[in-house]
Amino acid sequence: MGDKTMTADEAVARLRSGMTLGIGGWGSRRKPMALIRALLRSDVRNLTVVSYGGPDVGMLAAAGRIRKLVAAFVTLDSIPLEPHYRAAREHGAIDLMEIDEAMFLWGLRAAANRLPFLPVRAGLGSDVMRVNPGLRTVTSPYDDGETFVAMPALRLDAALVHVNRADRLGNGQYLGPDPYFDDLFCEAADEAYMSCERIVDTAELTKEAAPQTLLIGRHTVTGVVEAPGGAHFTSCAPDYGRDEAAQRQYATTPWPEYAERLLDSPAREGS
Repeated sequence: MGDKTMTADEAVARLRSGMTLGIGGWGSRRKPMALIRALLRSDVRNLTVVSYGGPDVGMLAAAGRIRKLVAAFVTLDSIPLEPHYRAAREHGAIDLMEIDEAMFLWGLRAAANRLPFLPVRAGLGSDVMRVNPGLRTVTSPYDDGETFVAMPALRLDAALVHVNRADRLGNGQYLGPDPYFDDLFCEAADEAYMSCERIVDTAELTKEAAPQTLLIGRHTVTGVVEAPGGAHFTSCAPDYGRDEAAQRQYATTPWPEYAERLLDSPAREGS
């Protein structure tokens, strides 16, 4: 119930090498980039990253911080395939569990509800089962006898997310058109660190926005980081859109050169 505010570096200092880390957002939209930059400044590595991937995955892969990735895709949206992630995969630098988007969602739901798995139709009849030989199927115990994929829970040691507004207690609010699945990342994790564009008083959260915009509950959040522009260069609607020029610069710059400039910037990279 107390004040959970901290800096990005203080949040990352609580992470450990070898963790399973969930990262919220979707592609190049509302990614917790201020927290990712802090993570890159740290010595945390050997991570299993669970993400609807964007530049978060590309940067961590390029920096050699990812051991295994669980993802349905890794994209910059306006640039279909994340180039630094692609380079890491082509060099065999990371292991990959590639699954269907719905399977990913059901894995988060299973973890959030502390279930070992949830049945899902997605993946049946596709190469998802072939490229993930560890996946199993289950048969309905009812009269229909239908077969489902038993999607294992995507249990997380920690999660990083970014929202538009938050209070000091850990309540998080999105104001854009899509909540993505940031709430499930927090619920599926033992610890969750939420950055936001602005910290406001609790009463301000619903003064001009509906209660339904309160996406993340304080009981799921370990730390709150105020980080204006903290999703840049990805979008954080309605506060700002994706910075296409900065994204193109990222996509076309060799990683060592970009990383040096990135880590020298305490706020919005490329701005």
